[in-house]
Order: sequence, then C-alpha cells, then structure tokens
Amino acid sequence: MIDRAASITESERARSLESPQDRYGERLRANFSAETLQARVIESEMRSLALTLEELSASGEIPRAAALILGARRRYIGGEGKGAAYAQLLNADLSTTLSNVFVIDGRGLSPLTVLTDVRSSDVLIVFSMRRYRAETIRLGRLFHEAGGQLVVITDSEQAPLAGLASALIRVHTGSASYADSPTAVAAVCHLLSALTTASAKGARRRLAGRDRYAAELGLYHTEGHHPENVQPEEPS
Repeated sequence: MIDRAASITESERARSLESPQDRYGERLRANFSAETLQARVIESEMRSLALTLEELSASGEIPRAAALILGARRRYIGGEGKGAAYAQLLNADLSTTLSNVFVIDGRGLSPLTVLTDVRSSDVLIVFSMRRYRAETIRLGRLFHEAGGQLVVITDSEQAPLAGLASALIRVHTGSASYADSPTAVAAVCHLLSALTTASAKGARRRLAGRDRYAAELGLYHTEGHHPENVQPEEPS
C-alpha cells in the first residue's frame, strides 16, 4: 500500500518546481551514485503510477471516457511537445480496432481543418501537461466552443482545460528526474484503449484484417526466417 498523504505532499512539492531547469538543480545532485538515483527514480515511478490508478479506479473517469470515444462519430487526438508523443501512442492502439481515429499533428491534419467541421458527435482526446502548451489549450477551447466533446488527460484538476472536459483523466507525474514522469500517462493510454477495444463493434474483424494485410505486406519478422542466412541461388 502507498502512503497516500505522503505521496500527495510529495506531489505538491514536486509541482512547485515549474521548469526542467529547476527540477534538474533540485533532484540531480552531483554526489548521487547511479545506484542511488536509480532507486529514487524507481520508487517515484511506482508511487506515481499506484496513486494514479487508485484514483482512477475510484473516479470512474476511464469508463466514462471510453464510452464517449465509442459513441463518437469521429475521434481526434491532440497534444504538443511530449503530449504529441502520447497522442501517437494512444492513436497506435485505438486505430487498430476503431474507425475514424485521427491525430491532429499539424501536418497530415491541422487544427484549422478540424475546427471548421466539428460536430456534436465528435470527441477530442487531448493531452495537456504542465507547463501547458498554449496551442493545446486553444485547440481544446475552440473544439469545445464548436460543440465537440473533450476527454482531457492532464496532471492537475486546475489545468486550463479541466473545466471544459466531459471526462477528466488526471495522472500523477511526480519524478526523481528533471523530467516529469510519463509512466502513468502511458498506463492510462493502455487502460483507455483496452476498455474501448473491449466494447468496440467490429474489433475482432478489424484485427483479423490487419493481420492478413500485414502478412501480405511483409511488415513483420517471421519466426525462424533469417534473411541474412539465406544462401544465394546458384546461377543457372
């Protein structure tokens, strides 16, 4: 069991260190051995993950978010900075079993294109972590104002987009490193995609189709087949 009060106090103290530079000076001391730092990082990751999962289990926000995603006509995913990496991670899982899943990356799909055609049946899953990128906040606010629904994955209930969320998924990102932890965010992506896929119509059919076409396209290594060991054919 985790010491909840101590964990919350530690989390609040960690959030007072706003920038990576501040956190570097506070946490990465020159006199720390590699073993000491490793132990500190592992302990903080386990604490952040346990606290996040405990709170989400009690809140019901993950099932609520999964229901919104399943009921949507189009599912958009957005984020900037590390949030863009989280968006790609979630997209990789959701798009295997759901149709109409799109990452707003500013290249293949721009915020302007999305915002000019928002419907009430659309949902935007947005990753917004401190220091809260202004582009992400604007996108979420305008999407909400256009009538779409927001699933906000963030690190604070006071985050800029929290009040607009139809489902608010809070993660703990406390870390012993200069960078806020991605561990709980990755776990939430996995949990959200698992719940969504379990209830998605046609998920089995889509997965079977992906396997068939992946084989035809030769996308993956085949067990027991080692191209480097294949001998060239003798000339005829």
